[in-house]
Amino acid sequence: MHDPRQPDATKHAKGPAIEVYWTAITYRTVIVYAMLGLVILCAGVYVARPAWLVSAMDRVSHSLSAAPNNAAALAQNQARFVNLDGKVEIKRANSVTWENADYRTTLDRGDLIRTGDDGAARLTFVDGTTYTIKSNSFVTVEQNYIDRDQSTSVAVHISSGAVDLATGTWPSSRSRAEVSFANARASLQENSRAAVRTDPATAENQITVSAGKADMQVGNQHVAIGEWERVTYNATSGAVTKTNVLAPPSLTAPLNLQPLIEADPKHATVHFAWAAVPEAASYSLRVSANSMFTRIAAEKVVTGTSTDVSGFDPGDYYWSITAIDAHKKESAPADAFKFTLISQSKTEEMLLEVDGTELHGSVVELMGRTEPNAALIINGEAVADIQHDGHFRYFTQPLPRGSHEIVVTGQNRRGGTAIKRVPIVIP
Repeated sequence: MHDPRQPDATKHAKGPAIEVYWTAITYRTVIVYAMLGLVILCAGVYVARPAWLVSAMDRVSHSLSAAPNNAAALAQNQARFVNLDGKVEIKRANSVTWENADYRTTLDRGDLIRTGDDGAARLTFVDGTTYTIKSNSFVTVEQNYIDRDQSTSVAVHISSGAVDLATGTWPSSRSRAEVSFANARASLQENSRAAVRTDPATAENQITVSAGKADMQVGNQHVAIGEWERVTYNATSGAVTKTNVLAPPSLTAPLNLQPLIEADPKHATVHFAWAAVPEAASYSLRVSANSMFTRIAAEKVVTGTSTDVSGFDPGDYYWSITAIDAHKKESAPADAFKFTLISQSKTEEMLLEVDGTELHGSVVELMGRTEPNAALIINGEAVADIQHDGHFRYFTQPLPRGSHEIVVTGQNRRGGTAIKRVPIVIP
């Protein structure tokens, strides 16, 4: 029976009824089928052309890793100057003008550096390798790169002049530091040092290794260079010669970082001493007001292993010795020591007393007192154990048998200075 409350469908129907059916498919299902299809496609390609698939995967991997690598290199701010002296200019790879270098300058691949007659610069790279560019030099930054595995690649090209370079300890064995000159290229190992000189006018080039090892390549020829070895290369004739060079002497006095307190520094005598080199006929002393030896304060050639020099103004100085053999061939300069010449104040003296000494075998213990917050240097070493009331204790390095003089120097915050000399005999 028809229910009158329900509308009659036949009255309103205008055509045949249409029924629509569908099946819901989740995104997860779509992704699974897409991945399954990709796997089947790759399997088919691998069966048909396996070499092509491996090459394609390598290219994709390299593209994905390129951005993080570049970001890591940029995060290190590229190469930057840590020392500048005199005229030093740079020209960007995308520029045609030269500009003065400063400590805010960062360097990228292709940037040029030139130094004047009085110029010198030291720059450090992402891996800690340092390149010291001497005067009248023209250098190009070739590489400064750090990979995701922390391996680094740094390099410069020397068109003319001289560059000293030093490498540190690398986090990856794949790291390398290089320097190229003429059509030769030298690669240094970690913890190595070398000096490179190139002169386009004479076509003479040389590299001297003073620590560690290096490998030099000229065309297909490889030359291994060890400590205190020098390779000379003539770019015109192609001749490559390896020779041994003199090792520089060890410096003994003044000690590194030693303060010298004098009442009249200008007329005070500074005593320089160093160890003998058996093959040396003479020695060249150089004293400079800066670490790159572009401002020479004194220079002297002597036949012995010590000399006295006066005429220095108060301030910081660096000194080094070069050995010279009978054929006038020179060693590399010894690693420079720094000393400070201080004018002793007559009105602002400070408290400094040595209360006693005690022998512990060949080690001497010093006990004394000074002013709170004063700085003390004993035999060239800073005293770290100074108490709040000024009392201090210090143990020397082992001393050989015989008579010695232990020098204690101090300076307080008012500028006052004091010096004590303690004679000691090691039986």
